Order: sequence, then structure tokens, then C-alpha cells
Amino acid sequence: MTEFAFTCTGVRADPYAAGPTLVFRLRITASAETRVHALALRCQIRIEPARRGYEQAEADGLHDLFGDRSRWGNTLQPVQFAQVSLMVPSFTTETEVDLVVPCTYDLDVAAARYFDALQDGEVPLLLLFSGTAFTGDSGFNVEPVPWDREASCRMPVAVWKDMIEQHFPGCGWIRLPRDAMKALLAFRSRQALPSWEATVQALIDLAGAAGTPPPERPVRRPVLPRVTERTAP
Repeated sequence: MTEFAFTCTGVRADPYAAGPTLVFRLRITASAETRVHALALRCQIRIEPARRGYEQAEADGLHDLFGDRSRWGNTLQPVQFAQVSLMVPSFTTETEVDLVVPCTYDLDVAAARYFDALQDGEVPLLLLFSGTAFTGDSGFNVEPVPWDREASCRMPVAVWKDMIEQHFPGCGWIRLPRDAMKALLAFRSRQALPSWEATVQALIDLAGAAGTPPPERPVRRPVLPRVTERTAP
């Protein structure tokens, strides 16, 4: 069996992608002088939140995910970020490739909520690998990539924030049910409002005029489930 090792040497945002996209640089090493014709990889990427500290403002932003700090000993579990596939071309002994990961700014997604709550520092990530290798000096040998192959990565928070700012400058994103969206569109049409920003601001003004005070603290949802073990490919 060929021994494979994986190292993440860096991560950057793709400035030319149509949507938010991270690019992880991977170094893949095989047993000495092993000829690898191709490598079909599956990669799961997880956030390891227990491997960094948090300021109070960050802890407040993470309350929906992990609850109060007093509970973090039990709730600060890994969060699934992405699962992507990669075909690695032929190499001998060692190669470097880019792992492209499309991202979302949907704050209903646990990983995006986590990234959004951070202010500075690094995001501790764990990349888990599996797949199939085609090896051999003459002909093809088909071998599995063991499920225990992994690599750590500490992504600067600034990489994520700069990427999101590039695609959504100064903006947020809200997903609404169709019925709510239709009602909002009807209100916009009745009021002849020029944009969604003006529509939401008009509703805020109406609520203020009616004497409805803003909530002192956002409603907390139940803690979201976390992935704690590898999932099947």
C-alpha cells in the first residue's frame, strides 16, 4: 500500500471567482519514488472551534451556535464547513495542487455564522481526506486513500472577511420564505419604493412610529447540531 501524507501550505481567496471562493494549497506526498497516475480525492473541511480563544464580543456572536460560555466545555464541537472532490493529476513522490472551495454568506448556515462572528485572529480548520489512488510503474494498481489522512490549517479571519467584502461590499444577506417575500414585494409596490433597502427602512420607520421598541436581546435559537465524526463519502 502506498503511504500518502497531506499538508495545507496556505489558503487564499480567489479574486476572480464569480462567487465567494477559497483556495487551499495542498502538498501531497507519496511513498518514495512511487508513481501516482491519478488521485481521486474527497475532502471534508471542518472548523475546530475549541482550538482558539474568543473575545467577549465574539462569544456573544457565537451564542446561537454554542450557547453560554459556561456550556462551551460540552457544546464547542467541530462544525462542518465543506465537502469537495478533487482530481489530482499524475506525479511521482510529491506534488502541490489547489483545492477550490465555494463558500456561502448565508448566515443560516452554521459555518458562515461562525466566520461572521469572529473579529480577528485565525480560524482552526481540519481537512480530512479519503479517495482512490491509481499507482504503479507499469500498469495500474487501484488503492484506497486511508480514512485517517488529514491536515490542519489556520486560516486568517481577514481572508474570509476580505473575500465576503469583495462580493458583498457593505451588505448582509437574509433568506425569507416565499409568502413573506411576496408580502414584502407587495408592500414595496404599494409604497413605490425604489429598493429593498428603502423597503426595509420604511418598515423599521413604521414600527418606530407605532411605538414598538426594538428587542433588547435577539431571540436565541436552539444550539445547532455539530458533526463529530467523519461522514461517509
